[in-house]
Amino acid sequence: MDRPLHILFLPRWYPNKYDPMLGLFVRRHAEAAAILNKVSVVFAFPAKEKMSKIFSTAIADEGNLFTVNVLYKKSLKTNPLAKLINLIRFFHALHLGMNKVKEARGKTDLIHVHILTRLSLVAWWMKIIHGIPYLITEHWSRYLPTRNEFGGILRKSLSRLAVKNAGMVTAVTENLALAMQNHGLRNDHYVILPNVVDMDLFLPKKHAFAEKIRLIHISCFEDRSKNISGLLRVLKKLSEIRPDTECVLIGEGMDQKMLKDYAKSLGLAEPFLQFTGLLEGKKLAETLGSGDFLLLFSNYENMPVVILEAFACGLPVIATEVGGIPEMVKPENGMLVKAADEDTMLQAILEMAEKHKDYNHLKIRQSVEDQYSKKAVGELLTTWYQKVLISR
Repeated sequence: MDRPLHILFLPRWYPNKYDPMLGLFVRRHAEAAAILNKVSVVFAFPAKEKMSKIFSTAIADEGNLFTVNVLYKKSLKTNPLAKLINLIRFFHALHLGMNKVKEARGKTDLIHVHILTRLSLVAWWMKIIHGIPYLITEHWSRYLPTRNEFGGILRKSLSRLAVKNAGMVTAVTENLALAMQNHGLRNDHYVILPNVVDMDLFLPKKHAFAEKIRLIHISCFEDRSKNISGLLRVLKKLSEIRPDTECVLIGEGMDQKMLKDYAKSLGLAEPFLQFTGLLEGKKLAETLGSGDFLLLFSNYENMPVVILEAFACGLPVIATEVGGIPEMVKPENGMLVKAADEDTMLQAILEMAEKHKDYNHLKIRQSVEDQYSKKAVGELLTTWYQKVLISR
């Protein structure tokens, strides 16, 4: 094909006016794909405020990346009829968005679904009716044995059919791909799609190593998965052993107030412990780059993008050996500890405080650039798109 492909992204999560961080990794995949292709995104989501109309659309045209956000009025009732109405409105919102894409940009060559299940059914229908092939990328950790939240006979049956008929299935880690297949989500073409890191934004630290050790944690402040309460207990012990330490916690989320109150009850306060709230873009990159290493104490994960961003800054990482993290964190770029093992995490921090200067920071960054840059991922996606189109 002698023209750029037109790829339609259908994501379940995507940055929006309510949550600029939701599905940011999907947005980065779209940006990467748009380097060599024409990419359109349709994202349908319920409104959180009163709407005079049932549907409302907003369009953003960024050259090769064209986004249609479709808000729909959601019934707040919990009865079966209200749930059915909301589901119908969701699918109609997608239909409206796809029509906007067709009017503005013409026919779609291929659909790229992000996150099962209902969106993959839309793509499967489009394949049956219009002959448009599709591939699926999964990011959700619900398939992992530590969560095991992928259930329901109807959901599983429909998901298996949609996955079977996809031209390709990608997951962000080997661990997640295996977990999906163990749930019967079978396809002859499973591949691993790297997350994307902005190498122009996340840069190696330019400051000299200071007397104080500066630790960085970045998360969505959801304690069930991120175990920030456990990390705070570790930091309390650390403050008694190494008061020459600064710990910066970046992010916001559902448990933010509870965790700040818990930190206060432990006697943790500035300057030792700092809560920055949500940081984005340049401010996030500068704050991360000001650290000496990144800390994650998660109970479960896939592959946190923040690890890649830390590597892009040349920082080593201490993280738990859960999900896809062991696929990325190796002795040459960090340390692994067992989930919920607070004593081992404390010892790892103390060890890293002494040896973080010894890591080859430029080599850490280079390892990310070769595989996780927008350019590298964009070229990989384009190769896969072409393979799916040829084999349909």
